[in-house]
Amino acid sequence: MFKGFRSFLLRGNVVDLAVGIVIGAAFTAVVTGFVTAFLTPLIGVATGAVGDFSQKHFSIAGTTFPYGAFLNALVSFVLIAVVIYFVVVVPVGRLQDRFHPVKDTPVTTTDCPECLSSVPVAATRCAHCTSGLAGRPGFPAQALHTR
Repeated sequence: MFKGFRSFLLRGNVVDLAVGIVIGAAFTAVVTGFVTAFLTPLIGVATGAVGDFSQKHFSIAGTTFPYGAFLNALVSFVLIAVVIYFVVVVPVGRLQDRFHPVKDTPVTTTDCPECLSSVPVAATRCAHCTSGLAGRPGFPAQALHTR
């Protein structure tokens, strides 16, 4: 009973997922702290406000709408997304491009202009409809075979 559970827990996918979640939670705390400590006050300085909208609200017919909490969450989300994009996504993308450049794969097939079947580029006849392909757009200019 415990042997199967132990082998499940020790699989690479489960351990990798657990590590990713823990690292993600820690990274979220760091980014949230940075946004709260530095970026939100800078927005407050730029807009002339304190940077904390949590106490903002309006009332209609005795019902209070605390829109400030939503504004705080929205500003935090946008700032966190900007920080993550420019601090994580862009540098990681550059590293991947540097260490794993995308190689162009040569085109080996194209569509037959008559039947739209996939045909090798070097073919002079379509294997599906037997029409001649040499000299047509997208095909090499080779001698046209007769039917």
